[in-house]
Parts: sequence; structure tokens; C-alpha cells
Amino acid sequence: MKFTVGLDAYEVCAIHGYYDEEHVEPQPFVVSLKVEFCSDNGVHDLEQTTDYGELQRVVDHVFLESQQPIRLLEVLGWSIIEELKQTGNIQLIWLRIEKPNAPLPHPGGLPYIEMQWKKENQT
Repeated sequence: MKFTVGLDAYEVCAIHGYYDEEHVEPQPFVVSLKVEFCSDNGVHDLEQTTDYGELQRVVDHVFLESQQPIRLLEVLGWSIIEELKQTGNIQLIWLRIEKPNAPLPHPGGLPYIEMQWKKENQT
């Protein structure tokens, strides 16, 4: 049986961005994240699933505890995926990072990236 655990529209304010002026004041980032895992015996306690609180802690760790500003959303996303895929039971990770205050040439639109990682079958 396949299970999905997620965290939608989690807003975190941090100092990241391509341009140096984005490193002065924190700006909002909105993260949506889901992970999938399989269990033939169902889920009966927290150790058999993925704690959505852990999803939030991983996002916080990457966004808030970086030693220096990260310039690309893709790098932020990959860092989240790298940390989450260490969990043995996760088969798929889907991630979306939105940057509502991104510097654009003119108003309009919502910049974002989406990424997906899938565990390769072990044969």
C-alpha cells in the first residue's frame, strides 16, 4: 500500500536569492512538500511513517541554518531532498518552492521551482 505524507504552503522567511540585495532582509519562501512510501503491513505507529513535523524541521534546517545565503532555489530544493532521502522508507519526494517577492522586471506572476526525486528500485 502506498502512503503520502505532506506539508503544504509552509512559509519560512530567510535571506536567500541570486542578487546580493536579497541578502539584506529576510523574504518569504513558500514550500510544499510530499513524500511517498510503501508498507505492506499498514502503519500503526510513527516509526512506520514519515513525521510531517520532520518535513518542517528539514525545511527550517536548510533555509534558516545555512552558513551563507544560497543563490538558487534549485540548490535549496536539492538540499532538502538530500536530507530527506536519507530516511529509509521514503520512495518519492516532490517539492515546490515559491518565491512571492522575487525581483521581477514588472509586477505579476509567482516564481517557483518544482523538483522530484524517486528512489531507484533495488534489484
